[in-house]
Amino acid sequence: MSEATARTLEDHDPCTDMMVAGERLTCDWAGCLFWPDEETLIVSDLHLEKGSSFARKGQLVPPYDTGATLARLAQRLAVWQPKRVISLGDSFHDPEGHERLPENYLAQLSLLMDNREWIWISGNHDPAPPKDLGGKGASEMLIGNLTFRHEPSRGPMRGEISGHLHPCGKIVKRNRSVRRPCFVSDGSKMILPSFGAYTGGLNIRHSAFDGLFDQSRLSAVLLGNKRVFHIAARNLVA
Repeated sequence: MSEATARTLEDHDPCTDMMVAGERLTCDWAGCLFWPDEETLIVSDLHLEKGSSFARKGQLVPPYDTGATLARLAQRLAVWQPKRVISLGDSFHDPEGHERLPENYLAQLSLLMDNREWIWISGNHDPAPPKDLGGKGASEMLIGNLTFRHEPSRGPMRGEISGHLHPCGKIVKRNRSVRRPCFVSDGSKMILPSFGAYTGGLNIRHSAFDGLFDQSRLSAVLLGNKRVFHIAARNLVA
């Protein structure tokens, strides 16, 4: 998508492309990233079994987060048909989360993983790969020009694809404000939105993002209802 056409609220395609370190990546409205040349789907911060983790601490929330997240993931896998899936850490909300998966969710996840390469990147919530679920665990992974890890690096890191911060972008238009999860990139590196249900977001104007990007080249792809909005960073507010 060209600079001239990429930055308006009137865009309403279900996905849009961004170039990162010379690689064309497709930002999907559901919050996943597809790399066509590698037939790879990337998701971040699934936080599976967050509801049951809260319940163990006496904080009761509806126990439907894992089912909702897996259902949405299954839908996007059916659309993109990737040969490889990379989950960028915090796939489970705590180190024992995979052990609490109910049998029906285990079966569903097994079907999603069947006949495709599956990479579990370590996160701060799940530093060790899940046991007995299949797939491969890694602290980070380098494929071609891109490096996949959970937490973004400070300063320049060409080709880095990460998650962790759950980025959101906020815009004000016609005296109304809209705040949505987003992909954020300066063309050199990218941070993905959280894919999991029951996960919050952090405005990209928060100090946690300071020093992560070249602000002069920064833009964000905000997620809408089955559509995306590619917005220049200068139009995003705190």
